[in-house]
Amino acid sequence: MASGEEDDPIIQEIEVYLAKSLAEKLYLFQYPVRPATMNYDDVAHLSAKIKPKQQKVELEVGIDTVSPNYCRSKGEQIALNVDGTSIDESNTYSTKMMDKQTFSSIQATTNTARYAAAVFRKGELHLTPLQGILQMRPSFSYLDKADNKHREREAANEAGDSSQDEAEDDIKQITVRFARPESEQARQRRIQSYEFLQKKQAEEPWVHLHYHGLKDGRSEHERQYLYCQAMDSTENTELVKSPSEYLAMLMPPLAEEKIVKPVGPSNVLSMAQLRTLPLGDQVKTLMKNVKVMPFANLMGLLASGTDSTAVLRCIQQVALLVQGNWVVKSDVLYPKSTFSPHSGVPAEVLCRGRDFVMWRFTHERSLMRKEITAIIKLPPEDVKEFLDQMAVPRTNRGWEFLLPTDHDFVKKHPDVAQRQHMLWMGIQNKLEKVFNFSKDDFLQKKDTQTESQYISGEQRLKVARENARQQQVSLQKDLDARRLKASNMSSAPIGTEATVRIKEEPMSDPEESMDTSSALLNGSLNGYPSAESPNMDPHSDHGVGQTSIPELQDFVRNTFRKHFVLCLSEVKRLFNLHLASLPTGHCLFGHVTDRMLQDTILHSNCKQILVPFPPQSSASADEQKVFVLWESGETFDKHRQTLFEIFMKNYRVRRNIIQSRLTQELGDAVTKSDVDRLLKECCVSLGGMWYLKGTVQS
Repeated sequence: MASGEEDDPIIQEIEVYLAKSLAEKLYLFQYPVRPATMNYDDVAHLSAKIKPKQQKVELEVGIDTVSPNYCRSKGEQIALNVDGTSIDESNTYSTKMMDKQTFSSIQATTNTARYAAAVFRKGELHLTPLQGILQMRPSFSYLDKADNKHREREAANEAGDSSQDEAEDDIKQITVRFARPESEQARQRRIQSYEFLQKKQAEEPWVHLHYHGLKDGRSEHERQYLYCQAMDSTENTELVKSPSEYLAMLMPPLAEEKIVKPVGPSNVLSMAQLRTLPLGDQVKTLMKNVKVMPFANLMGLLASGTDSTAVLRCIQQVALLVQGNWVVKSDVLYPKSTFSPHSGVPAEVLCRGRDFVMWRFTHERSLMRKEITAIIKLPPEDVKEFLDQMAVPRTNRGWEFLLPTDHDFVKKHPDVAQRQHMLWMGIQNKLEKVFNFSKDDFLQKKDTQTESQYISGEQRLKVARENARQQQVSLQKDLDARRLKASNMSSAPIGTEATVRIKEEPMSDPEESMDTSSALLNGSLNGYPSAESPNMDPHSDHGVGQTSIPELQDFVRNTFRKHFVLCLSEVKRLFNLHLASLPTGHCLFGHVTDRMLQDTILHSNCKQILVPFPPQSSASADEQKVFVLWESGETFDKHRQTLFEIFMKNYRVRRNIIQSRLTQELGDAVTKSDVDRLLKECCVSLGGMWYLKGTVQS
């Protein structure tokens, strides 16, 4: 040890002092987008301001507009975009040219306890702790101001157009709602929200400062405070420590560490933190976050070696068994004295409604939300939240339970399944008293629905082949009977033949049929009539009921008298909705093709007009087929026909063009109310222009 000290001798000792005069006022400015050789020492600083609590600083520095590197045209254009043509004291650029730029700060680090500014003088090192380290970057707030100016101009133009385009202000119904008391959980979420933090930051006022240059007299005076004012060692106790104190600072004694919960979103669960909880709390926390889980997945989330029997005891306290999977209990999600975040409904009512949904899922795979809402009488938002927790929406099948039935768990734990079944029986009795229903009502409805089922495409092909084979057998019998009858006609004169002609029909419609299977099951299999359907005739053409043309014509007439303008895709959508609204077993609409639907439209006093869609339009072929009601028997037909003729040549027009064309065609009798009615029936407004309904995306 002695030889080491002799090899590395001390050549100088430096006294270190702690200066405190600027300890709470000293900031370090960094300019990360500017090289160190290009500083702002000689640039004019126009203004400076600070928010001390947030440690936010803004500096305005001048720009050399006479420099050969400065583009005057760009500077004038930016000033024009920001301030416009008006001359006002509030203008950002008073010289009508971008002659300054703003630097805004962000904190480089929030903990500056390890940083200090040092000054070395006469063999002494003086340290001053830093209050903050700020990175100064160019601020482009002037672009936001230019965007706001642009939006204001557009709003003013649209307001001018809307004063002509729109009718006078109509009387609108106003719904008054009273704010419910804010819960503590909602208050915490609001306080942690980005909007609230932005609002709190904006509330702190700016403190305006006066900037002094590097060589200014005031700067020289303030720079002296970087040196320790009291050189006596009694005033610098922070740097004067005994060997034991210094050793304690290097290696502090062991102390009980306080468990600090990580700050994160409320819906994020830390597995490391979860493992520190008791088993019951682990299971409860997992089920509260996941909502629905198979038992095997639950065991996989817990620590290895956890006793499954203990987990089963815990899970039955916080969850119920539904189709072999565990669903968290309602009172765990909605504790007493709480309310719905959507509607303010008390937790007791929410629990009853959610228990009813869970009970229905113990008997069925899929539920219809309308049926649930009609029974539990809760707002749609709450019902949707129940279903989102344990089901997924399926097309034409309502809401299907989230997970497949876990038969393995039921077989492996029959005692638990039986206990849960008895528990559900008790819950069912309570629900029947509260909601006044009987289990037989749902079972009867389920039996009637079993007649209609979903089959695969391969099964549908097999059924079609079987129908074709049966039809062929029937036709063959008919042909044999005719031949036998012809052979018995011995009185026929010589030279004549008794011929039999068989009507030949194509095996399938060459045109692709319109998809009407997306409607509700009206006694059919995937949209095809079932064997029990009253409209099914096995000996009729194609094996399906023929379309009732009057029914289709009535639908088209009623639809166009209501909407006046529709594209083909919208007509098909409304037609599918109409099919879905028909009662079970109703099969007046059979094999409806696109061609059949278009022909029916054209034979219902309607007409297809060719709207000149722009080349960049993303509208599909069906969306570009626009049909209009050409004649309805009203005197107002001439107004509509004139409007439609305008849109045959223009994709979009202004109101004044429509009004002038109507006046030219129909005379001065056209009033403002006529134009308002015409535009309301057939058009939509967007950006001061008018489009035919259905030709522009919302």
